[in-house]
Amino acid sequence: MSHATTHQHDVVIIGGGGAGLRAAIAIAEENPSFSVACVSKVYPMRSHTVTAEGGAAAVIKPNDSLEDHIYDTISGADWLADQDAVEYFVNRAPSEMIQLEHWGCPWSRMADGSVAVRPFGGMKIERTWFAADKTGFHMLHSLFQTTLKYGNIVRYDEHFASKLLLDDEGRCRGCAAIELRTGTVRAILGKSVIICTGGAGKAFPFTTNGAIKTGDGMAMAYHAGVALKDMEFIQYHPTGLPGTGILITEASRGEGGILVNKDGYRYLQDYDLGEALDVSDPRHPQKRAMELGPRDKLSQCFIKEKNAGRTIKTKDGDAVHLDLRHLGAAKIDKRIPFVRELARSYAGIDPVHQPIPVRPVVHYVMGGIDVDSNSATNIPGLYAAGECACVSINGANRLGSNSLTELLVFGAQAGTHAARFAMDKPDYDVSGLEAQAADEGERIRRTWFRTRTRSGSERIAVLRNELHDAMEDGAGIYRDADSLDAACEKIAELRDRYRKVVLDDHTNSFNTELTAALELSSLLDVAEAMAHSARERTESRGSHQRLDHPDRNDDDFLAHTLAFRADGGGAPRIEYRPVTITKWPPGERTYGADSGLKRPADEPGEAGEPGEPGEPS
Repeated sequence: MSHATTHQHDVVIIGGGGAGLRAAIAIAEENPSFSVACVSKVYPMRSHTVTAEGGAAAVIKPNDSLEDHIYDTISGADWLADQDAVEYFVNRAPSEMIQLEHWGCPWSRMADGSVAVRPFGGMKIERTWFAADKTGFHMLHSLFQTTLKYGNIVRYDEHFASKLLLDDEGRCRGCAAIELRTGTVRAILGKSVIICTGGAGKAFPFTTNGAIKTGDGMAMAYHAGVALKDMEFIQYHPTGLPGTGILITEASRGEGGILVNKDGYRYLQDYDLGEALDVSDPRHPQKRAMELGPRDKLSQCFIKEKNAGRTIKTKDGDAVHLDLRHLGAAKIDKRIPFVRELARSYAGIDPVHQPIPVRPVVHYVMGGIDVDSNSATNIPGLYAAGECACVSINGANRLGSNSLTELLVFGAQAGTHAARFAMDKPDYDVSGLEAQAADEGERIRRTWFRTRTRSGSERIAVLRNELHDAMEDGAGIYRDADSLDAACEKIAELRDRYRKVVLDDHTNSFNTELTAALELSSLLDVAEAMAHSARERTESRGSHQRLDHPDRNDDDFLAHTLAFRADGGGAPRIEYRPVTITKWPPGERTYGADSGLKRPADEPGEAGEPGEPGEPS
């Protein structure tokens, strides 16, 4: 490690994906004179946003309403979403989507020129905007090229942020980051900081997430004293390719694809998800029913089919079939061409002629860094947005296509508020911050580059694989006290063994073994929060299903879980905060024939106009 160098800016953004780029644009618009640092461990166009396929949700059609979108989101979240945050999100979504089109996003169109939308799981009305089935790719391109027109956005590509820097008053003032090309540790300083580092699906073995999604931003905030909120809620997407983790987008089902078991039977009709209409029926696909039920329920149905012996055995484990053949080549090639490409390349199957084997796969972390309605943490000057944050609109289960819109709405909100914070506190005392960054560089050098003996050493891959097994076995789709106890104990053991990890590569330039070691530390942090939060929540809700506590318990657990890191490395402290309820009292989640909109009893009709950022609508 080289000695630290210092770089001063007005606002620092950690993460260069959709949320980070949208935040950068918002800051540049709020104060064009501000210097904005964008720190990313990969080139921005390699951020995980680029892999999103299906679409982004926002009300645009005359048969839709803001209230419908709000209700679908709240009920899909099993009433664990903060309703003021959901109202703000839904009200802001359409303008963000239109703005993105003005920045160049090529939304697919209907014959009359209007924006095309498709149905997605858990939504009563089709409201998912899309650009064929490469929506994230086009969104990220549009955001990235827009940032290039601002001369005040400075990119630190291929810089691995490892620690937040706080001043003597406890205010966040930047981060220490390793330049991967040289090994130099940089103190990248600002008057406020936004974390936009994405999720942590790599805590599990079978995930749609890319290798970079290791919870680094969550872990940095956790170490700085911010709670990780609702980390027990892990979303499994019901359709991943066995053996690869590659996602077959929900758009496949939105266009009319069906799920069948080994007998060719549409098994979802047996699980209170509606009636299996013939694929030629004009009402197919059905909104909020069957294959367009919410992701948590579809993933749970797979496990029940597996336990009943009705899944398909493959060399990569159990699967069911996603059948698209009835859609025909023309529709598949126009609406979901990437699905055909993926199935051909990675499963050796042409979905025009053969069904695709699929199984549930870890896709999204509903929890994350605890932020308030302004995307602010409890540390002054520190904000977060995107999957790394929990604002909370996703609750116990995220609806598909809400996440891409969330990047825009809360990326913009975080950028605006971080800029205003920096304008209100223009002082730039950097004393002590450079020393913290230098100490971080020395810690990394001392920990990883000192000479060690082979005797009793641990290897990164071994610990990571054991973590994967512990999380899949202990905190998967179904959990119980015994499995969660075992996961918690194993994570504690792995923490102890992590101290004995040895690196073979002691070079400075692009030391991928070092970054893998730092990422493993982050994964252990987030896995600890996940397992302990799940163990303490003795109910079943959304994606968190306890076999020993099968019922939802609103009396005790209509609340957010807050996991605080313990000093000294012990088990995290778990606290709870009530969910914000505005108009929609908790009710039963119903899908299929009985899934109609239930309007709030005290205020029927359309949702109101959006409020100011951070205020309930």
